[in-house]
Amino acid sequence: MAGKLYIVGTPIGNLGDITLRALEVLKSVDIIAAEDTRHTVRLLNHFDIQAPLISYYEHKKREKGELIIKKLLDGKKVALVSDAGMPGISDPGEDLVRLCIENNIEFTVVPGPTAFTTALVLSGLSTSNFSFEGFLTVRKNGRAAHLEEIKKMRQTLIFYEAPHKLRRTLSDILTALGDRKIAVCRELTKKYEEVIRGRVSEVISHFEKTEPKGEFVLVVEGYKEPAPSKADEISVVESVQKLIGEGMDKKEAIRQAAKNLGLPKREVYNEYNRITEEGDTYEKDNS
Repeated sequence: MAGKLYIVGTPIGNLGDITLRALEVLKSVDIIAAEDTRHTVRLLNHFDIQAPLISYYEHKKREKGELIIKKLLDGKKVALVSDAGMPGISDPGEDLVRLCIENNIEFTVVPGPTAFTTALVLSGLSTSNFSFEGFLTVRKNGRAAHLEEIKKMRQTLIFYEAPHKLRRTLSDILTALGDRKIAVCRELTKKYEEVIRGRVSEVISHFEKTEPKGEFVLVVEGYKEPAPSKADEISVVESVQKLIGEGMDKKEAIRQAAKNLGLPKREVYNEYNRITEEGDTYEKDNS
């Protein structure tokens, strides 16, 4: 009978954040598979956990994954942990999950702290809709293509970054996404936890004077349509009124003006009524 894999979330800094269930599982399994055994052994020693350790990391995930699957098929109970936080988030844990599914091996998740959700709440930016983007590639063209792909996304954007690449990443974000609001979170849950909030350019200035240290989570404001200029407002009114003068009713003129200007009908409707002081707002039946 096959064993069971436990995907165990561990603290991202403060050891006091470990859950009772995580401790129970780590003490009960036959083997603990760790991204870095040297790092994980400190956690295990702190809580007097004696289970044997094996390594499972990115550059050896294929052969180590096969070894873990063999042990699971032999009936062993295995816990998977990462260096910090939830395995499977920007680490090779997701590959082991796929192997378990392919081999019909039972697995479960023991939830725990996750850096990107912690940073999102700390950021003060919108939490209602967000996109976790993980680590940007080190390849310049790949980074540029990734940022270009997401620059019009309205969701709050979240990135992980290492200290030695932080300044370059901030510069790339400024170039590709513009001078948006950003929160740069470092050393989350640890003694020197810090959140630097401001515009991207302001945060760049901060780190030109301060050497980046620790692990970073970057939380970036989502895309927002630029506010219409006075010229844009006049263009909306003139476009609608010209069409009305040609014989269209207001509803049809607004629809056609929106099409001509490449703007949403709702935006043209509300802008026209605001400027002409008609006061009514867009209703669903005007779509």
